[in-house]
Formats: sequence, structure tokens, C-alpha cells
Amino acid sequence: MANGEKIKDNSLKNEEFKINTAITDIESNKIVTRGYSQKDLIANISFSDMVYLLLKGRMPSPKESKMFNHVLVSFCDHGVTSPSTQTSRLIASSGSPLNVALSGGLLSFGEKHAGAIEKAMNLFQNSLNNSVCSDLIDFDDFKIKELANNIVNYYSNNNEKVPGFGHRYHTKDPRGVKLMELATEEDCIGKHTKLALAIEKILSEKKGIYINLDGANGAILSDMGFSSSLGIGMFMIGRIPGIIAHVNEEITKKEGFRKFCNIDDISYCGYEDKHLNDEI
Repeated sequence: MANGEKIKDNSLKNEEFKINTAITDIESNKIVTRGYSQKDLIANISFSDMVYLLLKGRMPSPKESKMFNHVLVSFCDHGVTSPSTQTSRLIASSGSPLNVALSGGLLSFGEKHAGAIEKAMNLFQNSLNNSVCSDLIDFDDFKIKELANNIVNYYSNNNEKVPGFGHRYHTKDPRGVKLMELATEEDCIGKHTKLALAIEKILSEKKGIYINLDGANGAILSDMGFSSSLGIGMFMIGRIPGIIAHVNEEITKKEGFRKFCNIDDISYCGYEDKHLNDEI
């Protein structure tokens, strides 16, 4: 704890309260978040720094601040291709208000949409935690390559895709490429990013597969010390402005409700011509 810092002692009152929090303290005419006055935060830090502070409990270093901002911006939007955006626009087209359409989009995030970042973070973190590499200060390139090769072989032998690599629309996800360039330029390559790049090298040489948004951000966030359980949450923080933009565009166009599909696209495969008298 730095000089002058102190933790508020409410130990005598704790039994009276059902919720104890170390995030924000509210008093009359005073709001303190993670120990900092919100007046000072409003005047002096960026939105991405505020997100970092809320989630990590401390201010980011200048290097972390720049890289974390890159991460959040990279999640911003991927057009109308993603389930969350499609869902939000469909709901908005029915006449529902913005908050309802946005909520529908957020509920679309799951294992098959944005879930890859959590899987990628688990892969990088667990692989290194269970490896001799985790005890090294300067990672031996050979050991990293060996670990990466074992990972690729494991997924290949099980006929599975390595989480965080490859993309259904892009041969090279431009976001993943740029994030890795920025991490290198800004000296933000840690052990998880090294492992991710080693995996990419093997996959690109063998199958022409490259790191995607989830893999790049999964590695960068892992190097920053974020838990994989926050992976989808990070994706959502970055994507919400994009979804809101799509919902607003849908609402302002004031066209009829969107069809999920045309009637000719529907193939009925149930029973026909059943009679109640046959069942009674």
C-alpha cells in the first residue's frame, strides 16, 4: 500500500449490511471509486482507463493504458454479420425501444459468439500454468515453440479448431494482425502473447490459419493479468457502442419489421392431417 493510502474500516457495521463492496463508496455529496474521487476521475482519465480501474482495482500504467484502449476499440463492430447485431436490429425493427433491442443483443453472446475469447484465454493461461515455462523469467524460445507445437497437435489429433485462430470471413483477421503489431511496437509482448504468436506461426505454415480478434485480445488481456472469466465481458464492453449504433440506425429508418427468413425458406417436417378423434 502506497504512502497516504488507507482502507475504509467499516468492520463494526459489516454485520448490519448484506452487501460489502470495495468498488464504489457513496456518501452525501461524495462518490469514491477504487479510492479515487469521481470528480478527479471525470476530469483526468479516459473511459478505457476507468474500465481498467473498475475491473483491476488500480490505475493502468501508461503502457497498459494505451494497449487496453486498443483492445476495447478493436471490439467495436463487425457489421451486421454477428448474431448480437442481427438480434438487436431484428428486435428494434419490431418497434421495441433501444434498451430492449440492446438487451436482446447482449443475450446473444455465448459459447459460439464471443465465447472464443474466454476459451483462448483459458488455453493460454492453463497451458503456461501447467508448463515449466511458467517458472521462467526469460522464456526460452524453444520451450515456447515446443509448447505451441504440443497444443496444435492436440487440437489437430482431436479434429478441433484451436480457440482464437481462424475466421469465417477473413483469411487474416485485420484486427488480430493490427493488435499483434501494436503489442510488438509498444513492447507489450508477454508470455501469453509469445505463446499465441508461436501457435500462429505453426498454424499459418501448416494450414494458412492466422490469429483472430479473440486470440489476440485473449493473449494481451492474459498478459495484463485479467481472468478468463472476464473475457466475454470485455468483448461486450467494446461492442455495446456498435450495437447501439445499429439499433439507432434501425429505429430511425422506420421501415417495417425485419423477417428472419422468407416463407419459402421454411421447410415443415412435422405431422400432417392428424385427427382429434384418433387420439381420444
